[in-house]
Amino acid sequence: MAITRIHVNQHVIRANAKSGERDPVFTVKNRGTNTYANSVEIEGRMRLVYSPDKPLSCGAKVWIEVMDEQNIVLK
Repeated sequence: MAITRIHVNQHVIRANAKSGERDPVFTVKNRGTNTYANSVEIEGRMRLVYSPDKPLSCGAKVWIEVMDEQNIVLK
């Protein structure tokens, strides 16, 4: 079972505030792919992770892990 990780991209939030754009701020990582969205609905098992000593490769230190990727709806 692959775990899907979702995190908020702070760099995009800052860039949006500066430029007035509304680029997607959520990154959904699954099986080597990144999908970007402004809204994510999750049903089922998940957990919040804070890992300052072992961040994700993108630098995220806080994220949500979803155990069943079928329960994620991106908008």
